[in-house]
Amino acid sequence: MHIPVVFHLAKVPLAVALTVGLALSACTPAPTAVGFADPFEASNRKVHNVNRALDKAIVRPVANGYGKGAPRPVRESVSNFASNLGLPGTVLNNLLQFRIEEAGSNTFRFLVNSTFGFAGVFDVATEAGIAPDPSDFGETLHVWGVKEGSYVELPLLGPSTSRAAFGRVVDAVTNPLNFAVEGGDRAAVSSTGVLARFGDRYQYRDLVDSILYESEDSYAQARLLYLQNRRFQLSGDAQPDYSDPYEDVYGTE
Repeated sequence: MHIPVVFHLAKVPLAVALTVGLALSACTPAPTAVGFADPFEASNRKVHNVNRALDKAIVRPVANGYGKGAPRPVRESVSNFASNLGLPGTVLNNLLQFRIEEAGSNTFRFLVNSTFGFAGVFDVATEAGIAPDPSDFGETLHVWGVKEGSYVELPLLGPSTSRAAFGRVVDAVTNPLNFAVEGGDRAAVSSTGVLARFGDRYQYRDLVDSILYESEDSYAQARLLYLQNRRFQLSGDAQPDYSDPYEDVYGTE
């Protein structure tokens, strides 16, 4: 299917989404949550244990192999390319949040990197002073006044909340690139995203390893860091706290 036809088919639901977004943009953003709601802790911990086992057996070794085998410029190029592919979805969320300036900046960033950065392989936009300004549908829901909801740990994806998890699904479905890329090209795009995630795992290996394998309670530590960093990202009300909540109880090794 040709791209113009696909965008024509997507025009109606996209227009509806924008209309709803503009109507809800006048709503007050959800207040910053305090503490946490974890009614599914028992099942969350089971998922966390599986995620931790998968990380130890597969993700960490593959990430370390990728990080050591691929030169840093190559890893950065893959990450830049994957990030650039996510910009159309970011622009859509900017519009749904009625943040026109951010939408314009991210659109310009996408055009610059896609044109002069060889489809985003090189991040020339940042060098030109157009800084990245990420967003997602979870943030859109926050702007619309939807509360954070319960803490959940997702298989493979890790820490989240019910609001953010729903946002992930919507982002995956509504990203405009889904209507523009088909067949083998879509598989290549998905593969690039996965490879970029392995690159992130390697880049932040010390922090991730300290959380998963050095904390007295890796589940509680991951929950704490995710919620505080996510809330800081959305509101800026509080600085993230990287302390281990169980350190005073168990001490350090």
